[in-house]
Amino acid sequence: MIVVAGEALIDLVVTAEGQRAVPGGSPANVAVTLARLDEPVRLLARIGTDEYGRQLTEHLTSNRVDLAWAVRADQPTSVAVATLNATGQASYEFRLAGTADWQWTPQELPELAGSPATALHTGSLALALTPGAQVLEDLLAREHRRDGLTVSIDLNLRPSIVTDRAAEQARVRRQVSLAHLVKASDEDLAWLYPDRTVSDVLAGWREAGVSCAVVTRGGEGAWLLAPDGSLHEQPAVRTTVVDTVGAGDAFTGGLLAALADLDALGDRPASRLAAVSAQQWAEVLRQAATVAALTCAHRGADPPRRAEVEALLATAS
Repeated sequence: MIVVAGEALIDLVVTAEGQRAVPGGSPANVAVTLARLDEPVRLLARIGTDEYGRQLTEHLTSNRVDLAWAVRADQPTSVAVATLNATGQASYEFRLAGTADWQWTPQELPELAGSPATALHTGSLALALTPGAQVLEDLLAREHRRDGLTVSIDLNLRPSIVTDRAAEQARVRRQVSLAHLVKASDEDLAWLYPDRTVSDVLAGWREAGVSCAVVTRGGEGAWLLAPDGSLHEQPAVRTTVVDTVGAGDAFTGGLLAALADLDALGDRPASRLAAVSAQQWAEVLRQAATVAALTCAHRGADPPRRAEVEALLATAS
């Protein structure tokens, strides 16, 4: 079972035709992607009991995301206003003050030792906004020390919300050192490190102990730095883009699902990832890119199911 920790919020999607409220949040999107790829997944989230919270609960359970560890919170649900331009690219405005997602207390977190968890994935605003970010960071530190599962982080930075670049650099430096697998977009890195190259950043992460680092590059594809130091490149899978909402989260879910299928997640995580062959890394990247492309072909954060992914992979091969 993969455990995903972090926000489950409402995307208020605004287009020329009007607006609609749809379930979202980067970690929740990753969890739904994993579930649709037939990977057992449990979401560790704080979900409000308001109408938006009930909409999120229904969406997650209908997609077979396990909510056994979710906290029913008194605070309202977070809202992200996603405005789409004519090409389907999304820009975001967030309504987060006093909402449920960021109020974690240590007592609300489960004990992962002895559970069937093989990986813990988190990232985005859940690791950036206080007071809950520190609680989740402590969880990452504890699990990294235990060495009993794979720790995965997707930076998914939001400079419009967390604007202090120096503070974000310090936070990311701390948190990356607690992960075995780190994923970021080229936009994340361009904002976070305007004076550094991607290769320099990845080399630094490797020195910090990260086994595998992935950088997504939108329509240019993705790079993956493997545990042996080799760099793998995957071109973007061509598709008709409806919008890009949730594409990065779908990529992350596809990546984790592919690694789970290889039995590359679990205890002794560095050793498991080191055992993945070059050919397998290429297949992992191809699956992640395919999942992201199929999501771009759908409206909103609507990741594909396993059969749809396998059909496109078979066609491409």
